[in-house]
Amino acid sequence: MADGRRERKKAATREALSAAATRLFLERGFDGVTVAEIADVADTAVSTLFAHFPGGKEALVLGDRTEREAALVAAVRGRDGSVLVALRDFLASRGPFRPGSDPAYRRLADLVITTPALRAYARSLWTGCEASLVAAIAEETGRDPADLSLRLLARYVLEIPDLAGVAADPLAALDVAFDHLRRGWPEL
Repeated sequence: MADGRRERKKAATREALSAAATRLFLERGFDGVTVAEIADVADTAVSTLFAHFPGGKEALVLGDRTEREAALVAAVRGRDGSVLVALRDFLASRGPFRPGSDPAYRRLADLVITTPALRAYARSLWTGCEASLVAAIAEETGRDPADLSLRLLARYVLEIPDLAGVAADPLAALDVAFDHLRRGWPEL
């Protein structure tokens, strides 16, 4: 019982920190806010902030790689059709590609795109998923995970959010990127 309460308190603290950071960043910009201010607004200590978000200010907005990596692998493993269609559909539901996003989500996505530190952190979260994505594709297609073509494909896919996400029409740019990938990997 105490473990459940402890986990709920941790989750509530994480949510309070993330919500405070998001609100402050949207009001004053990422660089105009310190971790001390975020901790103060969330009524926690700076050490608590870093205990929950060791990645610092960037992690308050974008989290860590864990959720992203698990969702990416699940998209490949749980697909009905081709690997490339599954990856395209997965990316289309995230970040700047997400259709019909509410205005607050759009503002946050725009903040990530226009803030160099956030954009670099977001890119590192995506590219950090490379080994897991290669392993999932190899497992699902019966190919060798050491196959360079799978590593290339994974790297290209994981660069799409950074490249296509800043286009005037991110969803159209996502489609162009996957059109090119389908030419290189028609069997996937």
